[in-house]
Amino acid sequence: MKKTKSKSGKIKAVYPGSFDPVTRGHIDVARRAIFVFDEVVIAVINNPSKKTRFSVGERISMLKKSLAAEGLGKIRVDSFEGLLAHYMKTIKAGIIVRGLRAVSDFEYEFQMALMNRELAPDIETVFFMTDAKYAYLSSSIVKEVASLGGDVSSAVPAAAAALLRKQK
Repeated sequence: MKKTKSKSGKIKAVYPGSFDPVTRGHIDVARRAIFVFDEVVIAVINNPSKKTRFSVGERISMLKKSLAAEGLGKIRVDSFEGLLAHYMKTIKAGIIVRGLRAVSDFEYEFQMALMNRELAPDIETVFFMTDAKYAYLSSSIVKEVASLGGDVSSAVPAAAAALLRKQK
């Protein structure tokens, strides 16, 4: 494994994603990551070409409130545009955290990990399996159920549920 510690000797990891909206599965992965790494940054992707339901600011606010409610306030929330590998270098992070729900996630995530390694050989990707009770969850499913009037409060933190209700 390549060098992943910062000059301070701490291991900083980045958990990137759209988090549109954040789900309990995302929070589960973040909880596991902060248990393993010294510092975790949840990085909200700002991709102007991708249609999202919530603005970057709303997603950051939703994440901060959700993490605080779960006692995970030491996880920092940030946003970025462009390549993840470039963002990682900017904040001097050495680990990418990704969550896996099912085998179907692995192929895509594996390809992304290899591309990130090509772009930045010093960056490693670490996969966390989500808890089985969250394996069915995705932001897309949550948005669809919520848009059809379904109750998604068991699938998302309270801050996300409130935003979804507000947007009906």
